[in-house]
Amino acid sequence: MKKAIVLLSGGLDSATCLAAALKAGFECYTMSFDYGQRHRNELAASENLSRAMGAKEHRCFVLDLRQWGGSALTDDTLSVPKEGVADTVPVTYVPARNLVFLSLAASWGEVLGAHDIFIGVNSVDYSNYPDCRAGFIKSFAETVRLGTCAVDDNWKWVIHTPLQDLSKAEIIRLGVSLGVDYSLTTSCYDPDSEGRSCGKCDSCRLRHQGFADAGVPDPTRYTE
Repeated sequence: MKKAIVLLSGGLDSATCLAAALKAGFECYTMSFDYGQRHRNELAASENLSRAMGAKEHRCFVLDLRQWGGSALTDDTLSVPKEGVADTVPVTYVPARNLVFLSLAASWGEVLGAHDIFIGVNSVDYSNYPDCRAGFIKSFAETVRLGTCAVDDNWKWVIHTPLQDLSKAEIIRLGVSLGVDYSLTTSCYDPDSEGRSCGKCDSCRLRHQGFADAGVPDPTRYTE
């Protein structure tokens, strides 16, 4: 069975991505990141999802992106926008986050002999983050080949983005067909102390609208 690293944030998209990797027959090693994010409840969600969905192993890598902030998710002096989904890069963008995460996934993958990496990026219903776009993923696949033993040993990395061109509703329908329990996921950027979603940030709005468009009941606990 081929091995794959699956980036698992604990959100709707990454859970669906894990389900797709399992359906494709991969032995999955899931990876989440404690990077100082304000929505830390996603870390417990990712561990629970990994266990519930049958991944081989789960790792949570710790790094402190609060050292320089630059995002409402890593700097408490910045507020999470709640006026609607932005059409430009919003302040919730964490600079180079997926570049860092994919690089660390490749590091673990090279140790495991897992040359496939799954990431739930999407460039349809998304918050305009540049590191979620197809051009970045294509470029990274070549960069990681040149920066690892793949370049000398004549193998290549495959970066799987099964959700890249799907709407949020299509992602949810796919997940339902694969048996994903979305009540185990969390997407909110600014949950309350009880882990309830704010219902107003970009991520909450996209998630809620996705369930509505898919005709699937939204299992999320919202504050209002």
